[in-house]
Amino acid sequence: MDELAIKIKIGDRDYPMRIKAEEEEIIRAAGRMVNEQMKAYKDSFGINDKQDLLAMVAFDCLIEKIRSDEETNKKQLALTERIEGITKKIISSLAS
Repeated sequence: MDELAIKIKIGDRDYPMRIKAEEEEIIRAAGRMVNEQMKAYKDSFGINDKQDLLAMVAFDCLIEKIRSDEETNKKQLALTERIEGITKKIISSLAS
């Protein structure tokens, strides 16, 4: 298996991890995004505690995920309803 040993720096701490080679870009991008969001909170709110900054980033990420999941569920429900409507029309046409 193509695994890499990398270190991701988050909040001035290195986190070693073993990852699949094809995931390296997205993992490094995620690390950058966490650090950027931490810096934005630090600049906006004057918070210096790394744990507080990480908690705020984690909280915001979960809010975004919940919103995204809800939107996905709404789209899936609408698509399912459309498919059921089309299926009923096809069955009705075939029965005629």
